[in-house]
Order: sequence, then C-alpha cells, then structure tokens
Amino acid sequence: MTTSESTDPDVSPEHIERIKKNMEQVEQLSKRLMDVLAQKKSHPASLDGPNQELFARAATAYWSEMAKNPAKLLEKQVAYWGQAVVNFAEAQSLLAKSMEGDSPGETAPIASTAPADRRFANPMWQSNPYFHFIKQQYLTNAEAIRNAVAEVEDIDDIDKRRLGYFADQIVQMMAPTNFLATNPDALEKAVETEGQSLIKGLENLVADLEANDGELVVRLADESAFEIGRNIATTPGEVVFRNEMMELIQYRPTTETVHETPIVLFPPWINKFYILDLKAQNSLIKWVTEQGYTLFVVSWLNPGAEHADLGLEDYIEKGYLSAIETAKSICKVKQVNAVGYCIAGTTLSLTLSLLKQRGDTSIKSATFFTALTDFSDQGEFTPFLQNDFIDGIEEEITNNGLLRSYIMARTFSFLRSNDLVYGPAIRSYMMGETPPAFDLLYWNGDGANLPGRMAMQYLRGLCQRNEFVRDGFELMGHTLHVRDVTVPVMAITCETDHIARWKDCYRGVQQMGSRSKTFVVAQSGHIAGIVNPPTRNKYGHYTNTDLKVDADSWREGATFNEGSWWPRWENWLKKRSGKQVPARDPGDSQHPPLTPAPGDYVRVKARRQASD
Repeated sequence: MTTSESTDPDVSPEHIERIKKNMEQVEQLSKRLMDVLAQKKSHPASLDGPNQELFARAATAYWSEMAKNPAKLLEKQVAYWGQAVVNFAEAQSLLAKSMEGDSPGETAPIASTAPADRRFANPMWQSNPYFHFIKQQYLTNAEAIRNAVAEVEDIDDIDKRRLGYFADQIVQMMAPTNFLATNPDALEKAVETEGQSLIKGLENLVADLEANDGELVVRLADESAFEIGRNIATTPGEVVFRNEMMELIQYRPTTETVHETPIVLFPPWINKFYILDLKAQNSLIKWVTEQGYTLFVVSWLNPGAEHADLGLEDYIEKGYLSAIETAKSICKVKQVNAVGYCIAGTTLSLTLSLLKQRGDTSIKSATFFTALTDFSDQGEFTPFLQNDFIDGIEEEITNNGLLRSYIMARTFSFLRSNDLVYGPAIRSYMMGETPPAFDLLYWNGDGANLPGRMAMQYLRGLCQRNEFVRDGFELMGHTLHVRDVTVPVMAITCETDHIARWKDCYRGVQQMGSRSKTFVVAQSGHIAGIVNPPTRNKYGHYTNTDLKVDADSWREGATFNEGSWWPRWENWLKKRSGKQVPARDPGDSQHPPLTPAPGDYVRVKARRQASD
C-alpha cells in the first residue's frame, strides 16, 4: 500500500508483535465500554429517525413513476453499471501499473474529476488500487442515491425535503473514511504508533460515553484547556440579582462616564452566555463596556427535572421583566435598551408585545441578534419539526421532564455532520488525537437542558403553528402578536446562518409594527457573524434602508460595508441611550453584589444536571 508520497513503515516481525501486545489493552477498555453502555439511559426511538411512513411514501412514489416510464429506470441502471465498471477498470489499471517498473507498488495517481473533498486528501485514495476503487464506488453510490431522491415527484415539498436530508445522512454515515478498514490515514497511524493510536482512540470513545451517561456525544474541544472565569468569561462584573430562573450580571465600567440608559442583554438558554465573552480579544461584553455603557447580562438557570413546569411565561416574568426592573432600579432610570440573541430574541419579541398591551414603556429600543419570529419556512430544521419528531420529544419530556441537552446538541451537529460528527470522531476515536484547545468548540459543547413545558410551547406554538405572526400566541392572559413590537428595532442577521436564516429573520422584522427598523446582514454564520470584533476586520456587512421589498430585492439593493457591524450598532444605540452620567459600580444598597462574574449558574454542566 505504499506510494511515492509515503515511506515504508516498519513492519518487521518485532514491530507486528508489539502491535499485537498493545492490542491486548483493548480487552480492558472493552469491559469499560460494555459497562457504560449497560448504564445508558434510553430515549424515544422516534428521535433517531423519521417515521417509516416517509420512506414508504417515497418508495411508492418512486416506483409509481418508474412503472409509468420503465425506460427511465433502465437508463439510470445502465449508467450506474457503466460507472461501476469504469471504477473497477481504473482500479485494475492502477494494480497493473503498481506491478511494473523498478518500484513495484508505486503508481502515479489517477486524475479525479470529482469536486475537492477533504475527506479524501490522502494520496492513497488516488494512487492505491484498493482505496481508489472504494472511494470511486462510494461517490458513485452517493450520486445514485441523491439522484433517486431528486427524481421522486408525487410527494409534498416537506416530505421531499425530509427525504433528501435523511438520505444524505445515510450517504455521509457510509463514507469509507468512517471505517477503520477503509481509512488509510487511520491505518497508517495505527502501524506507525504500533497500535497506540487505536488504544488512545478507544480511551477517548469510552471517556466520551462515560461523560454523557452512555450517549455518544463527540467531544469537540479539549475541556481541560479551559476554565470558566479563569481564561474564558473573564470580563469583570458582579452578580447583582438572582432568582430561580437566572443570575443578572452587571459589568464593571471601564470609562469615567456612561450613557444614562443601560443595556440589558438576554442570551439564548440553549447554550451559555459566555459566547459573547470568550476572551478579551473578541468579547462583545468587554467591548460594550469600553464604549461607555452600563451593561447587564442574564445568565440563565441550567434546569433539572424539578424545573419541568417552567414555561415561556416564567422566562418572561422571572427572567426578562425581573432583569429589566432590576436594571432600572440600580441605574435609577425608567427605560432600558434590550438585546436578545437567537431564541432569547424571539422571546424578547413576545415580551415587547406583552409590554405594549400592558402600556409598559420600560424598553426604549430592541436589538435582535439572529432572532426568528416568523417560522413559516422552517429551513434546515424542517426534518425535525414535523409531528413524528416532535411527538418523540414530547415523549422524552414526559419521561424526563426535560429536553436533554445532548438531544439538541445531536440535532444541531447533524446539520453539519461531516464537520461536527464524523470528522471529529475519526480524529478522536480512530487517530487517537486529543481534541483541539478551541474556546468556541468548548462553548459549543457546554449546552443546557430545556424545561419540558417551555420546549413544547416553543416547538408546537411558535415553530409548528407559527402563532406569533398568524392569529397570535396565547400567553399570560394576552394574545401576543409580532405587530405589537413597536419600539425602534435593529436586527443583526448572518449571511450563512443555517439556524436562523437571514431571509426568515427579515420576513419577521417586516411584520413588526415599529416605524423605525434597521436591518443588517453580516457575513459568516450564526456565531462568527455576531462575534466579529472591529479589530479583526474579518467580516463585513450589508445594509439597506428599504424594508418594504422582498428579501432578494433587499439583498440586490444592499450596500456592502467593510468591517464589523459593531460600530454601526453602537452609533445607532447611542442616539437612544441618553446623556452621559458618572460611571456606575455594580449593584446598590438594595442589590448588593452576590458573587463575581461570571456567577454560579454558568458553571452547572447539563450532563451532570440531567443525570441527577
């Protein structure tokens, strides 16, 4: 299996014996593996795949079409057979060449016309007959499956989108790189390390399973490299309020004077707030204080089973309204500027509608970071927002009181399975590598559970029935509607965001009742587009004042602006933040500091909480 690009590994009898001896350690690790799998907590089977009726409908539609046009089926089969023969012939050619010349086993790679795929970067995929045939036949099979899905016609659009997604997941799962016997990188590493890479990989696998009660959640970052409050989430501040829903952090000022109107920032409660305070160089929290603002940030409770009955009304009453009232009291003002990120932005919209109907003007302006309010197009989440999956989530909640963190993490990860599941799994479990010390990936793995009641309100009422923009969302004795969002708003969305697509966010902002709306599309995705400090000068952003046109027309007429959107937001915000006043230290006599930032709630790990 050698190539001109690689050197001969040591495959002496002594070397092979050392490999065999090292493999004996696998037996001990296998016992740990069996033990942890025996303790695995079950979850509803419907969360592992769609209702089989989807595939039955697709198969019926496919064969119905082929029965009407059998020549089409024959044409596809002949093309498939033809490509398989070509793949075999290329492998035979490589094998013959490898036996010729002065250097048996060495061949020039066959030029590939397939798009670049980093999974097949090893030269052996092109030059070794065995690996070349496996790769080419896999790509042929993948194309045949995708073409078959594309040709299914007599099913509705949602079923076809779901079928395409799940078929693609099967294709990604069956990639030869995911199996040791057909992964040249892993095999070479095993020989080079005398099997130690496989032992270390098995140790990594067992450790990941043990950390998550038998559920396989691939560790993406080296957790030992980070400590909350030591090298991430380090901006100085104090917890000035705490209840059963959240801790409210007030950050220390860095300027002698500040704007009179404070900012209250609500992060999502699916992950932890410190995505906005990973390190000093990219901390939005630190940057806001440096611009002369009094900043409050909510750190949400990581719920356990005892919190199953917490609903959106609790998040609003004990989270949003309590945080706003506390900030107003400490700063001795009547209004705040509010910010909501992702699901917290969605809930900020609900809060604004509630306050509008109550005649409460506590919120002076609202900023939304990648926040959806109109769910008429469910985007990449379409496969998971249909009744079979939501019924499974409801069963999970009935059994546990929670939507456990790993279920959400798994769903998000499989939207980018090669990058967030299979690639990391190969490096960790086959190659025996330690995950990288990457703060963003550490945060990504630090998820939180969702209370059962809140999760179902969100999934059924907002995501599935889209009540907030249709007939209204019933909550706290009010019928809440997006048109009741009438304060000045600025919405920051992200161009390649697959979680809250910018066009869907745009549609929701269009329906808000505010007469003052500013809409921005930042380059990059759901996180990198938001965490984009001006000093990096990495991603630009698009602006357009005409929000009456459709999303495509808005984009066509938009102006591209170099650099971060942060200064543009601050310029918008300061016009709504009042005069300068002496800088405020955290808390007051009624709200004495309770503990230094980042507080206590942020340190509670979901996997430990869920297993209590």
